[in-house]
Amino acid sequence: MTTETTTPHALIDSAEVAEVAEGAEAVLVEVAAMLRSILDEYGLDDIEIEWDSRFHDDLELESVDLVALAGKLAERYGERVNLAEFIADLGLDEIIELTVGQLVAYVTAALVVVDGSDGSDSSDASGDAG
Repeated sequence: MTTETTTPHALIDSAEVAEVAEGAEAVLVEVAAMLRSILDEYGLDDIEIEWDSRFHDDLELESVDLVALAGKLAERYGERVNLAEFIADLGLDEIIELTVGQLVAYVTAALVVVDGSDGSDSSDASGDAG
């Protein structure tokens, strides 16, 4: 019997996986800071923001807060990270259950695709929309 293994990341070596994981941690820190600045307006800046924190149930974000977050993400990462586009692909239940980790995974993947295609350094997140 032969065991066939197929991975979606077959072209990514272990060093690249480690770099992506490191990048995801950095993105989590940045997204958490963005969320804290939004939550600060409600006096909720001391809420723990973790991978599994849900935008609706845990952070109590409303749609207007997601618009503010989209603006902060675009300001930081440029056109390559489009929160509205990401959310548009989700169903209502998925949006309600959306976690910080899912957003971080989306941002990290968007940055990897851009960095992988243009050869730029992943530490340069200047948001060049050109």
